[in-house]
Amino acid sequence: MERKWIAVASGLMLIAVAFGAFGAHGLKARLSPEALAQWRTGVEYQFIHALGILLLTAFAGRISERALHWASWAFLGGVVLFSGSLYLLSTRELLGVPGLGAVVGPITPLGGLLFMVGWAALLITALNRTDRR
Repeated sequence: MERKWIAVASGLMLIAVAFGAFGAHGLKARLSPEALAQWRTGVEYQFIHALGILLLTAFAGRISERALHWASWAFLGGVVLFSGSLYLLSTRELLGVPGLGAVVGPITPLGGLLFMVGWAALLITALNRTDRR
């Protein structure tokens, strides 16, 4: 399981670096400052939670596999929904779909909720005195 999540985290980090560079160099002149800030927020949260997945692999064998599983999947889902929706929202004018916000906008908080689920799973596991590995 660890190798799979290391690969997932590494792939997310690779994409985050590419998207960060694309935002800084390819989109800077084409997006409004607000839209560019939205893009950067997506990249930032993708970085943080990809590192979170990588960190979780270091806990393998030390805390519940179930908690690691839940947190990893929640982080991955959060990246897809939260960061992915921000990427789409920030570029909707450029893509020629200004009405996309009404469809994609409500997805962003669901991604944020998944991030919180992942951190809560880790918190609960850390506070739990009985180890159920």
